[in-house]
Amino acid sequence: MSTLVESVAPVAAKRTRLESIDVVRGVIMILMALDHTRDFFGNSSVNPTDPANTTIPLFFSRWITHFCAPTFFLLTGTGAFLSRRRKSTAELSRFLLTRGLWLIFLEVFVTRCLGWQFNFDYHFLGLLVLWALGWAMIVLSALVFLPPWAVTTFGVVMIATHNLLDSVRSSNPLWTILHSPNFLLNTPRHSIFVPYVLIPWVGVTAVGYGLGQIYAWQSERRRAFLLRLGLCLAAGFVVLRAINVYGNPVPWSTQKSAAFTVLSFLNTNKYPPSLLFLLMTLGPALLFLWAVDVSTPRWLRPALIFGKVPMFYYLLHIPLIHLIAIAFCYARYGHVYWMFESPDPSNFPITPPPGWGYSLPVVYFVWAIVVVTLYPLCRWFAGVRQRRTDAWLSYF
Repeated sequence: MSTLVESVAPVAAKRTRLESIDVVRGVIMILMALDHTRDFFGNSSVNPTDPANTTIPLFFSRWITHFCAPTFFLLTGTGAFLSRRRKSTAELSRFLLTRGLWLIFLEVFVTRCLGWQFNFDYHFLGLLVLWALGWAMIVLSALVFLPPWAVTTFGVVMIATHNLLDSVRSSNPLWTILHSPNFLLNTPRHSIFVPYVLIPWVGVTAVGYGLGQIYAWQSERRRAFLLRLGLCLAAGFVVLRAINVYGNPVPWSTQKSAAFTVLSFLNTNKYPPSLLFLLMTLGPALLFLWAVDVSTPRWLRPALIFGKVPMFYYLLHIPLIHLIAIAFCYARYGHVYWMFESPDPSNFPITPPPGWGYSLPVVYFVWAIVVVTLYPLCRWFAGVRQRRTDAWLSYF
């Protein structure tokens, strides 16, 4: 996302710092493709995080992808702070504003039509992650004029307190956009649904902006901070979830077995992301940043490529998954019209053909195809970005 810049540290340290962020971002991009592959190829009638109906492998196939959005928003804010080293505050604000508007445009007019749904009828429009990320960057474009501690405090307060608003029930469009997932429009012909509401996601981005300050510290101090903060957030999740009073709209409960009770404990709310959801995901994300801060393990280095060009990867992976689904559909049914129909949220991103829905091994197989196919393309584009400094490249 936001271009990271060089620090005043030695060249080797600069590269390590940038790599630690890129490799974490690359890993979550890879995991994100798993979730979207399941959207197209899985059984849409089964809620993978419902302990009463799911299986343990299905639950964790969905649960592991919960780390994607929070980490992505966090690192977007971090990248914005780091870019201050080669941008003035006014330049950074202007970049964040234009980039945010660009992401909203991509969500509404590009990924919706040419990725998720392969149609232009707009019977259904979901305002998804790029929509929320775009608005988060727009808000951050104003916040950057404040001291970093103020931006961080703003984000922490939004994350920690927004669940106090859970009891507020309103169909007001502004409230839907800010906090409570709902329809902005719902008619027999057209509907617009907002699952990615803004208050908590803006909060995560603001906290990420504050996190960027630690990348001016010496390595030992930075790693100690990441370790302590990551452990504190993870422990905070366990304690607060065990108390079962605040931080998630749905409490955990005893299930048919101890294993499924654990699933209930881990089943926190993503839409909107509850305090416990964010503690559960951001704590391990910080620990991951700590683990790769000094050097990137050899086996993780391919993820570095995806982390350098996340928007390019994002824009390609959804249509690629959709095209593979069309191929599967034609081979199985001899027709593909279902793959171009998405009239409502229950039939998103496609209308499942009769009997559609593949097992997890098939989902994982397609996921592997997607990641392997995109690697050379992303490596090529990463090389283009490294060789050239065209302004438009920063938007991909």
